[in-house]
Amino acid sequence: AWGTVRAMAARHFVSCPLCEATCGLDVVTEGGAVQGIRGDADDPFSRGYLCPKAVALADIHDDPDRLRRPVRRDGTRWLEVGWDEAYALVAEGVARVRREHGPNAMAVYLGNPNVHSLGAMLFAPALARALGTRHRYSATSVDQLPHHVAAFLMFGHQLLLPVPDVDRTHFLLVLGANPLASNGSLMTAPDRGRRVAALRARGGRGGGAAPRRTETAAAADRHLAVRPGTDAVLLLALLHTIFAEGLARPGRLAPHTVHLDRLRSVAAPWDAGRAEALTGVPAEDLSGLARDFANADRAVCYGRLGISTQAFGSLAAWLVTAPNLVTRPLDEVGGAMFTRPAVDLVGGGLVGRGSMGRHRTRVRGLPGFGGELPAAALAEEIDTPGDGQVRGLLTIAGNPVLSTPNGSRLERALPGLRFMAAVDFHVNETTRHAHVILPPTGPLERDHYDLVFNALAVRNVAKFSPAVFPRKADQRHDWEILGALTSRLATGPLAARLRTKAAAAVALCLGPRRLPDLALRRG
Repeated sequence: AWGTVRAMAARHFVSCPLCEATCGLDVVTEGGAVQGIRGDADDPFSRGYLCPKAVALADIHDDPDRLRRPVRRDGTRWLEVGWDEAYALVAEGVARVRREHGPNAMAVYLGNPNVHSLGAMLFAPALARALGTRHRYSATSVDQLPHHVAAFLMFGHQLLLPVPDVDRTHFLLVLGANPLASNGSLMTAPDRGRRVAALRARGGRGGGAAPRRTETAAAADRHLAVRPGTDAVLLLALLHTIFAEGLARPGRLAPHTVHLDRLRSVAAPWDAGRAEALTGVPAEDLSGLARDFANADRAVCYGRLGISTQAFGSLAAWLVTAPNLVTRPLDEVGGAMFTRPAVDLVGGGLVGRGSMGRHRTRVRGLPGFGGELPAAALAEEIDTPGDGQVRGLLTIAGNPVLSTPNGSRLERALPGLRFMAAVDFHVNETTRHAHVILPPTGPLERDHYDLVFNALAVRNVAKFSPAVFPRKADQRHDWEILGALTSRLATGPLAARLRTKAAAAVALCLGPRRLPDLALRRG
């Protein structure tokens, strides 16, 4: 029983780093091993909730297939090497690619786990800049990039993402998302089931639109089985009804809102009857949903992955915010609100305003955003000959062969690279093609603070989680690996290289404990 933990055991209260919910965990250890993981009942945010992923942290920690020392590939064998040799192999490989094919022949891909690691969040961007290449890719363009584009165009910064005030709203409209299964995304809200029950208890209602009857759709008062890829049409139809029936009331934000009349004219042709032909949703249901939303005392519209991964994803992501703006003042109780995190990534200047279309892909001319190119283009940039062809690749906590579009093409292209390195603790479908793999410590062996997900949380919280286990002498944290590579791979004029090396040295001395501490003091 949990209440009879032996005297030699220790309890650790930490945040789960495996998804956006950031649930509080109560981890019991003894003799360097995990004895149990459960939800922390005293965590004021998650209140004891946890999912099966959190329990699997022990499996990750003890995984016999997990790499704990650097390896280099020798044919079909993997040979362990020392850290200095591993760093040298990466530096030599990258230098060879640059020398033979130019600075833009190197590419870097950052996987999703980077935003769940304090060290990677702080040190990976510097390494990407040190490579001096236009070929930067990440999981962002596979997942939520349309929402960043919409925030950039509507609010002026890609991270100004309003979050549904789910704990105080009276009507929650969900499009292309299943938060009862995922606990939310771009909305940090652990235990969505409890929050939905609380919505019901205060007399609130929920609506949803998704092609499939998901767990969230089944719990909604009104579920619209919209055809895939037509969410933008559905949203235009909702706006049409709101404007046509005089339900628009932007309130105090009206003086700060530009082109509202233009939005009205854009929505004008999209009556519910026209939208029915495309969405498959009966016109009366579309109009009824619009009235329910506009007439609710407090309502919020939320869209996620399903509206991102379609032909009109950016338009749909932009239109999700429009009902929140035109039916009630944005950023008020029960609506879509901007968060006030203790570490303010935007207001604190830690993340600068991005750019749109500054660079384009070589093969198809696809536009980049925020200094990154779409990951869907990585394979063709590798296997299509010509000036600027990608001949080298560094992946950091990513498995794009499995997680990006047409991964089979990427898998066929990777063996043709002149050099590839990976920062990862598994040999997986992607890293098996690397020449060198540098494994970081696992989630329970490093300190953690949620820089990103506190900025998306439905409550303003702050929680630092010290490492459950100390790293061993022959292990390295991800920030140590990334910092060491940054100082070795810095490119450009001598002055720029010296600045990069000096900044990397200072950052390594401060480490991921002191850097967020400084940010908290500035907040």
